[in-house]
Amino acid sequence: MAPAQNPAHGAEPGISRRRLLCLCAGMGLGAAACDHVPGRRPHGAGDVHLPEAERDARGTPDWRIASLGPPDAIAGYADRVSVTPGQEFGLFVSTTAASFRVSAFRVGWYGGALARRVWTSPPIRGRVQQAPRIAPETRTVYANWRRTLALDTASWPEGAYVLRLEAATGHQRYVPLIVRSVRGTGRTVLLHAPATWQAYNRWGGSSLYAGTTGSYETRSLAVSFDRPYDMDGAEKFRVYEWAAVVLAERLGIPLAYSTGLDIHADPAVLDGAAAVVCLGHDEYWTPQQRAHVTRARDAGTNVAFLGANTCFRRIRLEPGQGADDRTVVCYKSAYRADPCYPAQPALVTTDFRTVPAPDPESSLTGVLYEGYPVDAPYVVHSAGHWLHEGTGVRAGDAFPHLVGVEYDRVVPGVGTPWLLEITAHSPLVCAGRPSHSDSAYYTVPSGAGVFASGTMRWVEALVAGTGELGHDHGIDARTRTFVARTTENLLRAFAEGPAARHRPAPSPNAADLYAI
Repeated sequence: MAPAQNPAHGAEPGISRRRLLCLCAGMGLGAAACDHVPGRRPHGAGDVHLPEAERDARGTPDWRIASLGPPDAIAGYADRVSVTPGQEFGLFVSTTAASFRVSAFRVGWYGGALARRVWTSPPIRGRVQQAPRIAPETRTVYANWRRTLALDTASWPEGAYVLRLEAATGHQRYVPLIVRSVRGTGRTVLLHAPATWQAYNRWGGSSLYAGTTGSYETRSLAVSFDRPYDMDGAEKFRVYEWAAVVLAERLGIPLAYSTGLDIHADPAVLDGAAAVVCLGHDEYWTPQQRAHVTRARDAGTNVAFLGANTCFRRIRLEPGQGADDRTVVCYKSAYRADPCYPAQPALVTTDFRTVPAPDPESSLTGVLYEGYPVDAPYVVHSAGHWLHEGTGVRAGDAFPHLVGVEYDRVVPGVGTPWLLEITAHSPLVCAGRPSHSDSAYYTVPSGAGVFASGTMRWVEALVAGTGELGHDHGIDARTRTFVARTTENLLRAFAEGPAARHRPAPSPNAADLYAI
């Protein structure tokens, strides 16, 4: 989120003798003696990568973390944010336990189980890795650990995953991973936001928001993927993305999976895509990612923004330890210290809307981020809009606590598309100032439709009242039902292709609502 005043677990049949000897050595002499540990595949796992093959598979209810324990109990990170099916990646683990296992869970509906275990490791000897290193120039934290094992994803279907690190002591942590799609034609691309996960990550003491002293002034100016995530290891993914992935898979629409970092480097998965869905908190974008999503929209790909504060920060990706694009750079209000300033203004890492190269996000999202923190009812305006079919809502119906903790609104004249309809117009007060949060829908000449929820709690609301996240901000079952049906309408419509060709056109109303 962006503060309003922020200027702030023997071996499987068929294993080779060499690998078996290596595994035994690893269990007795340390995991470094064997950095490729084969896992046991569950019954029924095959070599099919398309997510549609997963929909009738049996889920694994035991995917949740039972005990976190102290921060050093177990933690880890992968050397890739995403992989293609069959691609190997490295896992780096530190634990105070004598041994640990790794289980890989794919997120989905699975008849309500919400995940399926696709792989599990033998026991691996534990080790406490060294203390992190901090680069003084940018206060970037690097774990600087030795690789523990390598994982082969040959039988892993495309999708969103959490690897659960399971210490012999019973303590656990997650490591998120996306097994990304290389083809998106005719599919809805679910776009995950690891740059934003990393921006808020305080593992090792610093994030893009606060440094080791806890102050904004000592924050990192660049953050590295070469370290674990804090808390349970996947907090941002669980809160802002998990429920939307589950819903999309339950609907049975054709899906593809990617990340903002992948779209930055290679937007091919967007070619011919029916839609791209940015999930609940997707704040940090490179200019290249923004340009690629915009180009897809202008070619007829629908775009949905299910959160708020999307595409707010302009970032740059730089190499990490041994790999490209492992460092997220964002100087924010200290942009004059950015090495790209002033010679390359379009690459200076600050807010998209600010100097030296102002380019407000609203030209893509239709809305502008305005404030934090807020807690307000979500108020329906265009009750008859196709998004609301089957919800039974009327104009003025309110859904308590759905607007928060950050919000967006339409600001006419600031890059706002003309053919835009405000579908929800929610009065609020933020930092003592009256305003509104808006949900908005617009279309472009290619026929693509674009929807923005205008609130960061939209995806959270999909599981409100279920206890899944441990908190729900007071959002009730009525609100959950409304958000779920509206999201279903959105995803089904967008999966059909350019929305303007098969759904009613928006009725422009921003000028009336904002009296201009």
